[in-house]
Amino acid sequence: MLPQEWTLFLDRDGVINTRLMGDYVKNVEEFEFLPGVLEAIAKMTSIFGRIVVVTNQQGIGKGLMTENDLAEVHSYMQNEVVKAGGKIDKVYYCPELESKKAACRKPNTGMAEEARKDFPEIDFKRSIMVGDSISDMEFGKRVGMLTVFISDEDDKPISADRNCKSLKEFSNSLD
Repeated sequence: MLPQEWTLFLDRDGVINTRLMGDYVKNVEEFEFLPGVLEAIAKMTSIFGRIVVVTNQQGIGKGLMTENDLAEVHSYMQNEVVKAGGKIDKVYYCPELESKKAACRKPNTGMAEEARKDFPEIDFKRSIMVGDSISDMEFGKRVGMLTVFISDEDDKPISADRNCKSLKEFSNSLD
C-alpha cells in the first residue's frame, strides 16, 4: 500500500479507453472504457493522494475536433469514474501537433509541471506514470517518476519500472 502523498499520472488512450488506431477519439460516442478500468480507478482513488490524466491530443491541432469536443469527452470520462466510486483530480492535455515540439507534448514535461503548479504537494519522486507508449515512459523518467508500461503484447520490450497488461492488472498488484 502506498502512502496517500503519492500521485498517479495516467495516459488516456490505450490505458483508460480503447485507442482508435490511426484515428482520434473525437466525441463521447467514440470513447470506450477498457475492461476493468472503472473498478481499477475506483480502487486506486483510495490508494493515491491524487490521480491526474496527461494526454497528447493533436487531433485538435489537426482540426479534427475542437477543445469543446475534448472537454465533453473528458467530462463524460470523469463522470463515469465518479459513478464507479473513483475520481480523477484533473485532466491535462496538449492540443499541439507533434511537429511543433511543444513543451506540453509528451515526452516533454509541460503537463507534469502544470500539474505541480495546480497541486504543489506533488513530488515526482513519489509519483507513478502509467502509459502505453515510449513517450509516456520518457515523460515519467524525465521528471523522476516510477513508470508502468501497459501492453497486452508480450514481445514489446519497453524500458519501464514495471510492465502490466492492463490498468486493472496494475491496480491489483497494489494490494
